[in-house]
Amino acid sequence: MSSGIPHEALFDVDFDGATGYAVGAGGEILRSTDGGANWTREATPTRLSMLGVAVRGERAIAVGQMGAVLVRGADGKWSEVQSGTQERLFGVDVNADGVALAVGAFGALLRSADGGRTWAPSAPQWAGTFKDTAGRLGDFFEPSMYGVQLADDGRAWVVGELGLALRSDDGGQSWQVGHAGESAVDGVDPTLFGLSLRADGSGYAVGQEGYILKTEDDGVSWTAVERPTHANLLGVSISAAGGVLVTGMRDMLVSSDNGATWTRVEGADVATGWYSGAAHPQDGSAPLAVGNAARILRVEQ
Repeated sequence: MSSGIPHEALFDVDFDGATGYAVGAGGEILRSTDGGANWTREATPTRLSMLGVAVRGERAIAVGQMGAVLVRGADGKWSEVQSGTQERLFGVDVNADGVALAVGAFGALLRSADGGRTWAPSAPQWAGTFKDTAGRLGDFFEPSMYGVQLADDGRAWVVGELGLALRSDDGGQSWQVGHAGESAVDGVDPTLFGLSLRADGSGYAVGQEGYILKTEDDGVSWTAVERPTHANLLGVSISAAGGVLVTGMRDMLVSSDNGATWTRVEGADVATGWYSGAAHPQDGSAPLAVGNAARILRVEQ
């Protein structure tokens, strides 16, 4: 649907209805109002890479390097706001009430109650979260977090290092652990990079080495599924109709039956490149993947 030059990159994409945004290297933000069929470049006040984006109604927020947060105003202009952290922010989401959550490196978990204009730390206490039979994590380990999702009713989910999966029932003001891996002598649980849950509480989280976790109880518990690939998986999107798109490094998977079976995506540069962001436009059109060379692919299922 769109393509840049080889050194460009897009890292994330999100839609609300037919309106969507894709963000990437050098502060690039693209906007679509027709379900991803056409894209236009928006002016931004930074050259820092934007790594995550979220849109809900008239609200749009992008986050990225050095704690950068951009908010799109009613006039269509993006402005930078203070996040209170210098850590790289990898993911963001916002709901209809203007509550927003952003996650990033070294324990960065931020919350906003005003559509992303102001932010405050909202991370839980990490002590005791992870099993550590080998004593490798140390007393001050703070996991990096990469994926976040926030529902209009205040339910929220976060995934990150060592198979970490958190959930909240109050818009990120408090957190419960749904899954946390172990640091052991012979290795560590893979990192989770992306997640996507449906309104009925079922969904997936994906990560390193083809690691896929599934939940059917709103993220209260997660179980590992048989790995259909051993590629690093970077993003996932699940639709209300049961379609699932999983993006990754030199591999991409789709399912039309809620993950019961998987099919490898062929074509384009999927086998040689990488795609990280995944999204299902809510206008019913096929899902989109964004990645290397600022490419945007429509993935027919």
